[in-house]
Amino acid sequence: MKKILFTVSVATLLLGCSATKTATTTVEPVKVKKDVTAFGETITAAELKEALYTYASDDFEGRETGEPGQKKAVEYLKKHYVSLGIPSPIAEDDYFQEVPLTKQEAPEVTMLINNKEFKAIDDYVPFGSAIDGVTKTEDIVYAGYGIVTDAFSSYGDIDVTGKVVLIKSGEPKKEDGNYVVSGSSEGSKWSNRQQYGAKQEAAFNKGAKAVLIYDERVYPMAQRMGRSGGRISLKEPKKETPQRYFFFVNGTLAKTIMGAIDTDDKAQTINMPFSLNYASKSKDVASENVVAFLKGSEKPDEILVISAHLDHEGIKDGKVYNGADDDGSGTVALLEIAEAFKEAAKNGQGPKRSILFLHVTGEEKGLLGSRYYTDMDPIFPLKNTVANLNIDMIGRSDPKRKKETKNYIYLIGSDKLSTELHNLSEEVNKKYANVDLDYTYNDENDPNRFYYRSDHYNFAKNDIPVIFYFNGTHADYHQPSDTPDKIEYDLLENRTRLVFYTAWEIANRETRIVVDKPTKKAE
Repeated sequence: MKKILFTVSVATLLLGCSATKTATTTVEPVKVKKDVTAFGETITAAELKEALYTYASDDFEGRETGEPGQKKAVEYLKKHYVSLGIPSPIAEDDYFQEVPLTKQEAPEVTMLINNKEFKAIDDYVPFGSAIDGVTKTEDIVYAGYGIVTDAFSSYGDIDVTGKVVLIKSGEPKKEDGNYVVSGSSEGSKWSNRQQYGAKQEAAFNKGAKAVLIYDERVYPMAQRMGRSGGRISLKEPKKETPQRYFFFVNGTLAKTIMGAIDTDDKAQTINMPFSLNYASKSKDVASENVVAFLKGSEKPDEILVISAHLDHEGIKDGKVYNGADDDGSGTVALLEIAEAFKEAAKNGQGPKRSILFLHVTGEEKGLLGSRYYTDMDPIFPLKNTVANLNIDMIGRSDPKRKKETKNYIYLIGSDKLSTELHNLSEEVNKKYANVDLDYTYNDENDPNRFYYRSDHYNFAKNDIPVIFYFNGTHADYHQPSDTPDKIEYDLLENRTRLVFYTAWEIANRETRIVVDKPTKKAE
């Protein structure tokens, strides 16, 4: 120790006695071009885990749209981008795209059938939004299964204009056991999850003023939704809408109208007075998308959007729904991807095209944040948007998947609009990631309809090529048990790197992705 100190002192003395002082200069280190894998490898399971244990903690209160927990989430995301030095595309220090929402609270409803009053939530649950008004009729039409097709109609020749229609769930079968509509053992949209929308639409198209749907199995869920505080939707200019109403009803109410509803599906008019007094209630909800932007070096006006939704289910019955997989996994993956691109930019290898990192709100309420971005206020013109890579649930394994490898991901939508994007995705995976790409849910006939159920769809409907990355559902999906300790971080790392490498190729290729399968527009 002493010898070292003496040497330093002598050196200092000699320098101090020197007649000529040497000017100091700062020399920038030479930037050596790196392979993309050097940046991909900055995405690590450890960093993903650290971020997710914060983002999906109880402190964020389940991140419900418009609630305090969601406000904590957006501030967390903003601070991350500020720390990375990735700016906002809106204005300095403004990373929030305001998304105006409205909450349709439980309406005040009085319903009398055959002069007996039935109670909201106990006996019926109002759904959708409706205008205030009073409806009175002297009879109710029972329309069986409420099906209308070119070959078959449950209504027969009954005119339902201005009337109340009672419908039950499901669809009829023939004596041989096959369904009437499909002619096979496979059911149709008239008995799967689409049936409620299809049946009310059919009734309203025939002129019905109110539709009552009876499904004893789903009524408890409808009650829970009715008690949850109302539906949130985008705040849009008020439109002239017809006075019409839609309710789920329980067995007591349904059988007051049609006692044999469980066994009889023949349409008929029932002479029974019906009275409805409906008064809607709503309030504004403030929410926001979080946006960060990396400007392209050669093609800055062409934009690649990488998205994940920031919200979840909030707190219910005192339990926090942390949403670690849905979609905490996608959120922290997006943060890591942004960091990898920023590292590349710092090394002089920034993307040729611009990248918008888009964290959307209100996905759980109906893809609201992404719909606001695409339909109402795109920060960048949609015509300049070359693709959307959407990440929603990539941290777990699907227990229904029987294949040996766990290193997989479901890909949805890659070939829907662009053959080129699909081929690029396959090639990138073979070159860099070797994840098993599973297209099970990409099937047009997938009854789950996942293609329509996450934020990429709002881009796809505008003819923007998309890939939706998804691990499938599990027992903890939309449950308070979706917690960060159940995430498989090695899988999350591999999948996040795959998205990064795919984004890298899209952002840096010479030509933008070609759309060769545009959406068929209604004439």
